[in-house]
Amino acid sequence: MKVEIWSDYICPFCYIGKRRFEHALEKFSHRDNVAVQFRSYQLDPTARHIPEKNFAETFSELKGMPLEQVYTMNEQMADQAKEVGLTYHFDTMKYSNTFDAHRITKLAAANGKEAALAERFFHAYFTDSELLSDKETLIRLAAEIGLDQEEAKDVLDGGKFRSKVNEDIELAKQLGVEGVPFFVFNEKYAVSGAQPEATFTQVLEKVWQEEQEQPILQSLTPNEKKTSYCTGDGCENE
Repeated sequence: MKVEIWSDYICPFCYIGKRRFEHALEKFSHRDNVAVQFRSYQLDPTARHIPEKNFAETFSELKGMPLEQVYTMNEQMADQAKEVGLTYHFDTMKYSNTFDAHRITKLAAANGKEAALAERFFHAYFTDSELLSDKETLIRLAAEIGLDQEEAKDVLDGGKFRSKVNEDIELAKQLGVEGVPFFVFNEKYAVSGAQPEATFTQVLEKVWQEEQEQPILQSLTPNEKKTSYCTGDGCENE
């Protein structure tokens, strides 16, 4: 089974949704047969860190939302995160542009470390208050999960993986994705938002059951006639 997850590292619901999905996957009896791929998405392509302003002030100005409302919203979000074992520090969080972080994630994917880096980046942003638009920070975090620092530096100094990140973002548009997290199972079923763990459990079971009942490929051969074909036992010509 293939699961694709569109998310952004500055999206609080993305980390919560990721953890809820992971909790469901941990209990899924066929979890070893599930391949998870992280897809890039940017909630705010123009995002930038303003050192003299805290996260609430930046977000308030960005959304035109009263500051007190932002503080209330952040508190509620932190409570939801706590329910799944996550700690959010909105008081020290640094609003970041995530394009380079997504590029480094593509490097991690090429080295079989995509899941580890995605988790590290989410934790770095929401819990450790790291600036994910800072290149030195990205290189250090990449090294922590076993990526080569020089290779990470080369990616950030050049344009490598830009096209792959943009391809993910464009594909999201084609699929009609309007918000993240967005989960796609076997390129057929979509789950939008940080749904409850039970929802992910139901989808995993449904997709797995369907895989067992139906062949991966549907035959378009008329009358199922097999003309000039080969099997492990040899070839025939009917």
